[in-house]
Amino acid sequence: MLYYLFEYLETHYQLTGASVFQFLTFRSAMAFIFSLLISTIYGKRIINYLRTKQIGESVRDLGLQGQVEKAGTPTMGGIIIILATLIPVLLFAQIDNVYIVILVVSTIWMGTIGFLDDYIKIFKKDKEGLKGRFKILGQVTLGIFVGAMLYFHPSVTMKEQLPTEYQYVTEEGSPVLFADAKKSTKTTIPFLKDNELDYAAAISWLGDGAKDYAWLIFIPIVIFIITAVSNGANLTDGIDGLAAGTSAIIVLTLGILAWVSGNIIFADYLDVMYIPKSGEMTVFIAAFVGGLVGFLWYNTYPAQVFMGDTGSLTIGGIIAVLAIAVRKELLIPILAGIFLVENLSVILQVSYFKYTKKKFGEGKRIFKMSPLHHHYQKSGYHESKIVTRFWIIGIMLAVFTIVTLKLR
Repeated sequence: MLYYLFEYLETHYQLTGASVFQFLTFRSAMAFIFSLLISTIYGKRIINYLRTKQIGESVRDLGLQGQVEKAGTPTMGGIIIILATLIPVLLFAQIDNVYIVILVVSTIWMGTIGFLDDYIKIFKKDKEGLKGRFKILGQVTLGIFVGAMLYFHPSVTMKEQLPTEYQYVTEEGSPVLFADAKKSTKTTIPFLKDNELDYAAAISWLGDGAKDYAWLIFIPIVIFIITAVSNGANLTDGIDGLAAGTSAIIVLTLGILAWVSGNIIFADYLDVMYIPKSGEMTVFIAAFVGGLVGFLWYNTYPAQVFMGDTGSLTIGGIIAVLAIAVRKELLIPILAGIFLVENLSVILQVSYFKYTKKKFGEGKRIFKMSPLHHHYQKSGYHESKIVTRFWIIGIMLAVFTIVTLKLR
């Protein structure tokens, strides 16, 4: 909103300094600062409100050190992250930008699903929360919306670099390095020199006009990614500061990728897809990182608040949408490696237990407990040490993800 206000003041009244709101870096910085202030200052008030309403976590005694003592800690703290993200975005972003619209809708949608899950657990005293099929339905619905918007919306386009022999300079002296913007279902493949994959190629065998039906491939892929990443973030939220800290690292990295993809100079230098208007996502990302960091102020050990599914499902959904929007979804296994390993640890544990029980009559386990962070807790590591080491691994994965831009 402030973006449009100051644009109006500059256009009609030539207000000194109003043009600063045209700069993406300024608005991103302001979004981060406002988000950080909202999450730290008003976060405390939200926590106190949750405490007075006795919205506390019910904890099962699983034999983990310090687990029982966490009973009664306020949950639904994801509300802090959501508010600290949306308010600065509405103030500083171009809210008619298609990518901002997609991200805002995704935040509200996943936040609502998570809120319903937490509400049922706390007020209905149902430890299972929202039925799994309804969670999946919500994630699939969001996947359909995001996939359809990215595929069909006319503002979602991409410019490919022209071959060297076709690059030219205009009469005004401006170099033309990219072709005209067009609809595309291409994405980035890491580690390869010609690192672009077109989803439409999967149905090229249909012959002429097959590209018109590429959405049949693209939308299911979007659904799968959103479902997988949001569930991965949900599983990672198990000890103080782990999900919020790991997610902040991932989102910050996606912010760099979004800024590069939306900047024609750096897109040319790094030989990556130039996605017009995608740079505006940097404002959302800055606000989101600010919300996560501010939430960490109260979520680090010993946690004063838990994010609950309200936060974890929202975080995972946003990370997935960001990665897809900047056409870097194939980097998710690297960048969100912590989420992937947490997911795999549960899948392997359950599968191996069922297999051994069927074959030997007694179920056996690979890990002492899953998800993986609980395995290390059972092994005697303090949760703060586990979280810090997972953060370090997350930073290493983030750096490696950025390096893949030139590592081909």
